Amino acid sequence: MLKIAFHPIYKHPLPEGHRFPMMKYELLPQQLLHEGSCSSENFFEPSFPEDRHILAAHDESYYNALKGLELKPSAARKIGFPLSNELVQRERIIADGTMQCCTFALSHGIAMNIAGGTHHAYSNRGEAFCMLNDQAIAARYLQKQGLANKILIVDLDVHQGNGTAEIFQGDDSVFTFSMHGASNYPFKKEASDLDIPLEKGTNDGHYLSILKEILPKLIEKESPDFIFYLCGVDILESDKLGTLGMTLEGCYERDRYVLQTCKNLHIPVQCSMGGGYSPDIRIIVEAHANTFRLAQDIFF
Repeated sequence: MLKIAFHPIYKHPLPEGHRFPMMKYELLPQQLLHEGSCSSENFFEPSFPEDRHILAAHDESYYNALKGLELKPSAARKIGFPLSNELVQRERIIADGTMQCCTFALSHGIAMNIAGGTHHAYSNRGEAFCMLNDQAIAARYLQKQGLANKILIVDLDVHQGNGTAEIFQGDDSVFTFSMHGASNYPFKKEASDLDIPLEKGTNDGHYLSILKEILPKLIEKESPDFIFYLCGVDILESDKLGTLGMTLEGCYERDRYVLQTCKNLHIPVQCSMGGGYSPDIRIIVEAHANTFRLAQDIFF
């Protein structure tokens, strides 16, 4: 059975007019249930992880300052959300959801988090709507529990996974692959193990040809026993924070190819949703929902 992490805290209240589409975290599970792609049995509610799991990926002084709401104003501003206790609780619960998804993925081949993909969170700071790096925390969890040795992070959000790259810099046990808009934030990129910057307006055909050329060779070379997939839908042409020219059909084919590859090679995969900022919330929800529909079709 496909297991999906979801908690009501995912939809965090924001000031009116805020550019982050928090509503998608409520609408997406509703859509999956309404159309019958998922049932209530597919969903599980994560809780708070032990601090030791978070500290395997994050600096203790930063984490304590975050929990205590004691970040310097300049550091808090870089996050982009008004800092609050509930916001920090939300981030911790998202991380637990991704950690629990790993266990389900080992049993069922795949598991998914309605939220997550907080790849701009560095070991010692947060930025761009990210405070704790859920997939980095979960990767360390897998390794420390002896559940995986070599891990591949496939980050196909339109923005480079700069925080993830920093956390695993020099760590050969976790390979970071980021395919992103060259002219997108972050404007000062970190060095992933493999970065593929894409030009403005990159269309479905060009994008997919690059992905299908690189991913199989990368998996063959690195031989991962677990894959994290960050499947942001901000690659869409309609996205107001993206620069690529992908259609809904192209985004669907991207997800189909990645998930089918994991299935064919018998490599468990955990999916976190990442970004999506199209002005029409229906497009965001539809693009994200496609990933869950494909997971059901391919794995179950």
